[in-house]
Amino acid sequence: MINCHTTRRDFLRNAATAASSFAFAPHAIDAKTESIRPNIVLIIGDDISQHDFGCYGTPSIRTPNVDKLAANGLRFTNAYLTVSQCSPTRCSIITGRYPHNTGAPELHMPLPEGQVMFPEQLKRAGYHTAAAGKWHMGNYARRAFDKVVGGGAGGEERWIDCLQKRPKDKPFFMWFASYDAHRPWDDKIEAKRHTPKDVIIPPYMVDITSERTDMARYYDEVQRLDRYTGYVVEELKKQGVLDNTIIIFMADNGRPFWRAKTRLYDSGIKTPFVVHWPAGLREKGQICNSLVSVIDIAPTILEWAGLKSPKTFQGTSFTPLLADTKASIRKYVFAEHNWHSQIAHERMVRHGDYVYIRNAHRQLSQVIVLKSSRPNLDELREMAKDGKLTEAQMDPLLAPRPAEELFDLRQDPHQVKNLVADPAYRKPLEQLRKLMDQWQARTGDTVPSLDVATPDRHDRKTGKRIRVKGKGMRPSPGVVPGQATGADKINDPGPR
Repeated sequence: MINCHTTRRDFLRNAATAASSFAFAPHAIDAKTESIRPNIVLIIGDDISQHDFGCYGTPSIRTPNVDKLAANGLRFTNAYLTVSQCSPTRCSIITGRYPHNTGAPELHMPLPEGQVMFPEQLKRAGYHTAAAGKWHMGNYARRAFDKVVGGGAGGEERWIDCLQKRPKDKPFFMWFASYDAHRPWDDKIEAKRHTPKDVIIPPYMVDITSERTDMARYYDEVQRLDRYTGYVVEELKKQGVLDNTIIIFMADNGRPFWRAKTRLYDSGIKTPFVVHWPAGLREKGQICNSLVSVIDIAPTILEWAGLKSPKTFQGTSFTPLLADTKASIRKYVFAEHNWHSQIAHERMVRHGDYVYIRNAHRQLSQVIVLKSSRPNLDELREMAKDGKLTEAQMDPLLAPRPAEELFDLRQDPHQVKNLVADPAYRKPLEQLRKLMDQWQARTGDTVPSLDVATPDRHDRKTGKRIRVKGKGMRPSPGVVPGQATGADKINDPGPR
């Protein structure tokens, strides 16, 4: 338990001093340092957009536990994923690297051997490390944890067991990942169900009964994740370690609906991000609007543990934002969209209030197969044929697509008006083009040609499975972004 007279500033100063002396050598940690090192719990939801919580502006969804963490912690409004896809996000978080720099930029690719993982650094420094729930990173990543277990229908059922059975003489790091709210929906939701009336439909989705019913089921799964988050907090209280435990709550990609999951709009790439730390945060209920990337998690957590970040990390610590929510740790955030059952190569940069998206394969529609989604592809086509859809609602069907997109978030928070052709926005457009060029060049990003890229697993028109070479969920062989430049060995973060 942290000494009640040890302030957050004292802790961070001591941790930084300790880091310079013991780095990754656990035998060098003295008793004083051990007593102030915080425990850390990282909770990762699956397929959940930022706004789908009460604390982010959706009052009809029942998320009291996450809302309470935010009310007593720090809520970030501009936290960005590096990719809006499950496994590439997890590989990016654990290594503090962009997806094409991890060597696992496409869905279902395991993290390659040799990548440095922050939980392994914690483990070497004397932390007990455990992962429970959804995994999706391959076999090599398991070495970063003392314990890796599954977790039932929602992925959360083993979380409390991990907390209860941990060694009590060590600080701990827990990687708690859920399957909620990934499709298909679970009928065994042990709580009051949401109704179509509870649902808020954004303008890029179609406001019809089937969509509302589908979204209500999604709300139910978010609610279950929230409930288990509350169980974690209660267990930490019972053990008397909540004050000195840092809880980070986030998600791996946007909700599993059209124009969200896999997409580089905010609906797909912005994550809920809440930090709760009673002993470390100066004030409760603060909001931080500064830009943060999920590659910043790894260096931040190591700093909290008093450890130096390895040179492989491309992120930067967001610890200064805990002391000053108006501070800035980066000017830009970048993200990417690679293969997710179909070929894709899109890149995004945000700077200030502008978002720029570049599409290397504009001739291809960007639709992923969302089983049981409503409206489905056929229904969307019929509605489009009858002139019932806006351009944003037609997003899955567009081909060709824009090669470039530019959005002004001040005027267009849902990103439905492309400003690339507007002469009034020529200056920010040219600036963001140059930034994107620099980032792709410095980080070794490449665009595999369609004839060598990982082939489509699902037909873009029918949604039916295509018979392709390879074992498992991902066809092979296929050239991936960054492969030609050896980007998995490049540590340059690009503009930051």
